[in-house]
Amino acid sequence: MQRWLVVMAKEPRAGRVKSRLARKIGVAEATRFYRVTLDALGRSIARDPRWQTVFAVAPDGAVEAPVWPDRIPVIGQGAGDLGERMQRIMDAMPPGPVVIVGSDIPGLTGTRIEEAFRLLGANDAVFGKARDGGFWLVGLKRRPHVPRIFGHVRWSTGKALKDTLRNCRSLDVGFAATLADVDRRTDWKKWRRGRLNGAT
Repeated sequence: MQRWLVVMAKEPRAGRVKSRLARKIGVAEATRFYRVTLDALGRSIARDPRWQTVFAVAPDGAVEAPVWPDRIPVIGQGAGDLGERMQRIMDAMPPGPVVIVGSDIPGLTGTRIEEAFRLLGANDAVFGKARDGGFWLVGLKRRPHVPRIFGHVRWSTGKALKDTLRNCRSLDVGFAATLADVDRRTDWKKWRRGRLNGAT
């Protein structure tokens, strides 16, 4: 059965991405970080033959923008809060397990994605914890049905994972690696040092 990786991404325009990081390091540097990370993801993980990648983008009008990787399907995220948009994706994708990730996680690798799909072999759901109390990855087996796990979640807070897990009480849940979502100046500085030293 086909495995689906959905990358949720925003059109990388100044002032529209990484707003929390921009307040710490400025709009220009925050936008540059986002563009570099998005480009790296599009050149590597998105083209991995072990899964089919789809970019779910915002705003919906950016579907035709020339910034997305060539030959990768692009769909709009649609309206609603983050949970409503992720649930819509889970409901609409063709048969097979679905893993959703963000487009701004420097530590994201093909090995991390493969681990998530492997965990879905033995679990109904999988999460990659973020260090700020949220999650950088969520996956669902979607068999025998698609569970509703994104309601009544306090998004963009340290309670996001806890709230979502509360909706998963009837499910078997696995956990992938914990990674940092770069929203703080210290995380950005670590990323920048890594790039200066030749890390991806």
